[in-house]
Amino acid sequence: MRRTIFVIVMIFAVSLSLTAKEIDLLKVEVSINPKRLSRGEEGKLILKFTVEEGINISPHPFFTIELNPSEELVFPKNFFSASDMDIEILKKDGEEYLNINDPIEIPFTVNLEAERGNHIIEGKVKYFACCKKESWCLKNISKFSASFYTRNRTVRKKK
Repeated sequence: MRRTIFVIVMIFAVSLSLTAKEIDLLKVEVSINPKRLSRGEEGKLILKFTVEEGINISPHPFFTIELNPSEELVFPKNFFSASDMDIEILKKDGEEYLNINDPIEIPFTVNLEAERGNHIIEGKVKYFACCKKESWCLKNISKFSASFYTRNRTVRKKK
């Protein structure tokens, strides 16, 4: 009996996992502002999130944004948590979830040695999605990328 229940639970977990990989529960739209950058210039990586109806993103156990290393852009760090970005935690029916309605902005500076041309910044969002109506939670990853252009020109910081 225990073995049968275990097998049923495992089949459900695997099918749910496969479904989540086929459908991003959290869609990430990314842009860089400004899109054309000079060396030494400051800019922002802007992430906008869309989540499926009835699904909330839990603050626990984690919500992180990880950036792949970039030789052109210098970020304060390459790993950001929900608390690093001051994402508001809301409560509904005793459940906590993140308020991801507002875009998240991550500042950066263009490397002084950045090569001129088109570049791409890539990263991923690790999150824990929950659907109270269907009584499930799932750990998942949504990948993102954004393109930008660096000029030969160098911007000097104002003193």
